[in-house]
Amino acid sequence: MRNIVNTEQGVAWNGYDGVHWADNAERWNTVVGEINEELFAAAAIEAGARVLDIGCGAGQTTRLAARKAEDGHATGIDLSAPMLARARATAIEQGIVNVLFEQGDAQVHPFPAGEFDVAISRGGVMFFNDPVAAFANIGCALRPGGRLAFVCPQEMAANEWFVVQMSALLGHEPRPAAGARGMFSLADPERIHDVLTEAGFGDVTAEPAVTRMVYGSDAADAAEFYLSTGPVRFHLREAGQSDVDQARERVTAALRPYERGGVVGLRASWWVVNATKR
Repeated sequence: MRNIVNTEQGVAWNGYDGVHWADNAERWNTVVGEINEELFAAAAIEAGARVLDIGCGAGQTTRLAARKAEDGHATGIDLSAPMLARARATAIEQGIVNVLFEQGDAQVHPFPAGEFDVAISRGGVMFFNDPVAAFANIGCALRPGGRLAFVCPQEMAANEWFVVQMSALLGHEPRPAAGARGMFSLADPERIHDVLTEAGFGDVTAEPAVTRMVYGSDAADAAEFYLSTGPVRFHLREAGQSDVDQARERVTAALRPYERGGVVGLRASWWVVNATKR
């Protein structure tokens, strides 16, 4: 892969993780899709807009952006070749022509200067090696006055989807990782403000939003899907079948209280972030 500095994430998303998300794209869209409304309300994409989707994955948010920018276009960028292949195929199937997908690392990708009016991301901005450099590079892709809108998780304790399942898997409550990288690296709104300000953005706001992560139709279905995900498979990579079965039983039991209306839904707490390129 060329122009990839986030090599650890590049390996993961071009390996099992990326294949799993590509093969289960619609299911993953169901898991995270309830935040789309808040993301696109913040993005306020106009009909002629040129939109950049950071960490676009299998392309649902890019396709939604392209539909809103009906007289403009949307470009999705992601590290994952498997997910981008699914994104391109789905766009063709749906007849969306004003969309483009590129493989690259947003931290260093050579975006055309001032090419875009709006940059968006649905949870694709928390894993940068150097977030200031990454957002500065994204800012270079925006015209002066261009807007950035993204969603990222609040603190770990406010996110049932992570704590409930991970506690059951580990046998104890998870603890935030040391350092500034990872899923919850932008959980502090003051850090969001500082990072974006240093990267050349102004008018930074972070508003709270709460949705559900919908993991399955019932606890057993949701637990099976959870155990199939990349991080969980990695955690259980050296476990025997008995240990895997016990983990499945613990996760299933933990999810039963969240079965409502034919789905398993767990609280997800987000920051909906807006900023303007100075």
